[in-house]
Amino acid sequence: MTQLEIDLNNLTHNYNCLRQKLASDTKFIAVLKANAYGQGAIEIAQKLVSLGADWLAVAYTEEGVSLRQAGIQCPILVFYPQFENIDRLIEHQLEPALYSTAFILAFSKALHAKNKTHYPAHLKCNTGLNRIGLSEEDLNAFLAQKETLPFELKSVYSHLGASENKKPCTFTEKQITRFLALKTKVEQAYSTPPLFHLVNTSGIFNYPECHFDAVRCGIGLYGFANQTDWDKSLLPIARLSSSIVQLHTVEKGESVGYNQGWIAAQKSQIAVLPIGHADGINRSFGKEVGGVWINGQHAPIVGNVCMDMIMVDVTNINCELHQKAILFDTEHTADHFAKNAGTISYELLAALSPRIKRIIL
Repeated sequence: MTQLEIDLNNLTHNYNCLRQKLASDTKFIAVLKANAYGQGAIEIAQKLVSLGADWLAVAYTEEGVSLRQAGIQCPILVFYPQFENIDRLIEHQLEPALYSTAFILAFSKALHAKNKTHYPAHLKCNTGLNRIGLSEEDLNAFLAQKETLPFELKSVYSHLGASENKKPCTFTEKQITRFLALKTKVEQAYSTPPLFHLVNTSGIFNYPECHFDAVRCGIGLYGFANQTDWDKSLLPIARLSSSIVQLHTVEKGESVGYNQGWIAAQKSQIAVLPIGHADGINRSFGKEVGGVWINGQHAPIVGNVCMDMIMVDVTNINCELHQKAILFDTEHTADHFAKNAGTISYELLAALSPRIKRIIL
């Protein structure tokens, strides 16, 4: 069986560790986009709400709807709401990030049509990441018409593009300067200003002076902070394992897998595991780049990763049918596993397929 075990005690440790770095009145926005980075949004949301998270955040409307349908009632921020889902967003009382003039107009029109006022919303501003967000000119236009708009501005935020970089970082300093300028502008426009937030997990560690009114934390909750020293204070919450479904012997010179991806240099024992690129273990982990741990010993992935299977070399490992194989856990972490293939823990975790059984511990 292939399974992903989720340790909620480790999640609790991470939340408390990160919370302790904040002032008591700083809000905690827990990010659960992409199924809580592949680890199971509903169960993790329920736990984070019980721990005291002030907001949950998702990428798209349907992710928020799933949480609502599971009974999650706390505020949910939607980072990238789409035009076609505005009515559904409103129906489920989700809070959109308003990131463009066009979206603000469409959202306002929908609220007017439903006779809704003071609807909670957030303003996303671009300070240099150049992904989505209002420009300075867009922000000026927004402030000029804010009294006519049918929503209540709960927060204004931006996103740092290199918060994990060693300080001083010219790019990040420029973003912070831009954010402080727009913060001043918004504060001057409101008698009761909204909340302001800028930093993500890395920023919590690296820029304590920029915690402002709230922080947004995603990957840190799941055990990673993008630098080795910061990672030491956190605990990975996920353990991905599979089990041997077949063992067979290949002779010297025989190949394993598609396109003869691996040639045996000697008579070898091969174990087959039921996990592949359809489960999120992409082809870059093949050809001895990635590997698993069996009985505490490393077994390299040989040949190309298949859609539903990987093959590992267990020639020098004492193992048997149904033996458990660990892809990553708290010791051999997802971050280490990902780096072997030139990627990051975010991509690896978020790509884990729903067909992998999740077990909550």
